[in-house]
Amino acid sequence: MGFSEFHGNTKIVAALRSMLAAERVPHAMLFTGPAGVGKYTLARLFAQAANCQQSRDDACGECEPCRKIAQLADPRPLIRQGLEQRGERPDAATVERIPLLLQTHPDVWVIVPDPVRPKDPVAHPVLHVGQLRAIQRAAYFKPTARRRVFILDGAETMQWQHASIFLKILEEPPESATLILLAPNPHLLLPTIRSRCLQFAFAPLPDSDVEQILRSRTDWKSAERKLAAQIAEGSPGAALALDLDAALQLRRDVLAVLEHAADLRAPADLFVRTAALAKSQDVAFEIVLEVFYSLLTDLLELSGTSSGQKLRNPVLRKELEVLSRKVSPDWVSRAVGGLDQLHGRLRRNINRALGLDAVTVSLGAVR
Repeated sequence: MGFSEFHGNTKIVAALRSMLAAERVPHAMLFTGPAGVGKYTLARLFAQAANCQQSRDDACGECEPCRKIAQLADPRPLIRQGLEQRGERPDAATVERIPLLLQTHPDVWVIVPDPVRPKDPVAHPVLHVGQLRAIQRAAYFKPTARRRVFILDGAETMQWQHASIFLKILEEPPESATLILLAPNPHLLLPTIRSRCLQFAFAPLPDSDVEQILRSRTDWKSAERKLAAQIAEGSPGAALALDLDAALQLRRDVLAVLEHAADLRAPADLFVRTAALAKSQDVAFEIVLEVFYSLLTDLLELSGTSSGQKLRNPVLRKELEVLSRKVSPDWVSRAVGGLDQLHGRLRRNINRALGLDAVTVSLGAVR
């Protein structure tokens, strides 16, 4: 796979190719945007192109560096292998002494938030200090091919008290290495790190592009591809990972909570529904919150402040139109504000069910 086969964000692709062709590659780049839009894939393609033996600005896919680096396309087997090397229950010292580093070519490393254990992984993996120190040591080694590339997926999980280690690399950048940080939002990183990176903001893909990708990689029917593209909201990675029935049911469950909150009918039933969403073992609570935001965006579109944008959940248009006649833009705004507060408290181990209860009950007081 070369740059020509990458879907979407063509201006970013063109900029990267121009850098490689001119041999003016930055020491650090920050790729931001929603999950699944291709940040990791494009970072890997850049690493291949930067070390390709046949081309200066693309990956041929046939030379030895290209073939080896291409093995990073699916990092999951490498993650499992790295975790198994530390044993089933490693202590903190072992985690730092044996950092999780994914490598199929000596010049290209992928660093991901560390789940710590192969079984029963931690709920919120982060980049550990051992991983950052390993990068700090290796960044100044001379490459065996053309350029050393370090891809930090989940860079926003870097703990700020350890960020000074990484900042040192950016302040004294190695000549023959590039660090690529991947994060959903640039403001989740320290300003001192952000300011030292060349930033690229990835946009969601049009539904037609997502459907095209699904057509080439799945055996789904046309209606299924269309529904998946709508639910994924421009993210091919999210679309490919979808369980369509489960995704649609989750949206119906969240919509039912909003309907109950608007009427404040049967509070006991409302609490049962919020508890089921908050305690689900099948879907992360962060995903549940994303669905709330998605449905509230559609309600705002339908409740009198239309901007002419298409709905994010067109399959639920009828139900959303009914609810939009019961609520006001102010109600939607208060719902978003409540969810923002809840999201901000998640790292403090707040009781998610009680937090969601508080948000929904508050909405029944005023419409």
